[in-house]
Amino acid sequence: MTTSLLELFCDLDDFCQTFVPQWNQQRLAHGEQQRQRPRQLCLSEVMTILVYFPQSSYRCFKHYYLKHRSVLVDAFPAFVSYSRFVQWMPTTLIPLCVYLMGRRGQQTGISFIDATSLAVCHPRRIPSHKVFKQLGKRGKTSTG
Repeated sequence: MTTSLLELFCDLDDFCQTFVPQWNQQRLAHGEQQRQRPRQLCLSEVMTILVYFPQSSYRCFKHYYLKHRSVLVDAFPAFVSYSRFVQWMPTTLIPLCVYLMGRRGQQTGISFIDATSLAVCHPRRIPSHKVFKQLGKRGKTSTG
């Protein structure tokens, strides 16, 4: 399901309107709150760009941010440089995690996994490799 940029921004902005005051109050009570300088992009705009990225055809966030600039500038007039945006990304971690956890669907017990092989050690060293001896298993892929 592809969500439009405007719908996503409205949902994130509504979330930020309720979450951020409570979060700031909690941080202030624990002495974690620091001075918050005003930014060109608000928290909901930064989160919108981060959440909208996986819906694009880009695999690298930097390429998405720089090449998709025309669409993003139209949506967010106070668009900032890539390096400035990357500096702001860590500050969105907690609100973004809370938002995404609240939006996940009902768990069905069905999981999707990546079947890419993971080479842990060279086959000659298998007998001496003891890190996950009880948990680890050897297997083969379709290519060997």
